Amino acid sequence: MKCERETDDHREWRCRMGGKTCEGKIISNFPITPQTAIIEEIASWIASGEMDADFLPMESEHSVLNGLAAASSAGTRVFSATSSQGLLLMTEMMFVTSGLRLPVILVNVSRGLSAPITLWSDHNDVLVQRDSGWFQIFCSNNQEVLDSVVMGYRIAENSEVLLPMMINLDGFTLSTTREPVEIPGQDEMDDFLPAYNPTHTILDPKEPMSVGGVVFDEYMYFRSQQRMAMCNSKGVITDVCAEWEKMT
Repeated sequence: MKCERETDDHREWRCRMGGKTCEGKIISNFPITPQTAIIEEIASWIASGEMDADFLPMESEHSVLNGLAAASSAGTRVFSATSSQGLLLMTEMMFVTSGLRLPVILVNVSRGLSAPITLWSDHNDVLVQRDSGWFQIFCSNNQEVLDSVVMGYRIAENSEVLLPMMINLDGFTLSTTREPVEIPGQDEMDDFLPAYNPTHTILDPKEPMSVGGVVFDEYMYFRSQQRMAMCNSKGVITDVCAEWEKMT
């Protein structure tokens, strides 16, 4: 997910990422190759003041997704990236995040699982998460990665959907290479992806509540609601993609 354009354009994109729209206000991370370059770039934007967000180094990938779930529950737009064994370590929280209907956006840089150890691309890390209740988008180039992250927020945050989304790109072949991408203007971004204003229930210390409480035979009701959200997403995805195509 790297941009290779003129310096001014690149700087403009970094400012937009931390500005009014498409901003992940909480970026939690635990480094793992070949994902690291994505988060390193975002960390540099935050450190330089070009992106207004909190960068949270965590002790493991499990903690990364735990932090994203907590921040999303509090009504904040979040973002992170992972890869391979890192995604597997998130597995418990993958089910928690989708079960809580949190519109988390996670980029996964697909990489083969050990053993033997490799940095080359393989989709087994993603396929393990097939039934975790997350959307999965598979990208063939870096333009699709950029587009899918932006569209992903619109889709996941839709009140008829409210499910997390994982954007997948092939490790090494896309994550370690650079190619030109087209970047929308700020006015277009403002229209397409307004600042995050969740309408569903969010955590508030002034109004304490229980989240993810204990259920028994009602459990399948909640799973059926996730299934319904997946069905609802078909029309939402079609509309969002059509709008993005028209705009860009």
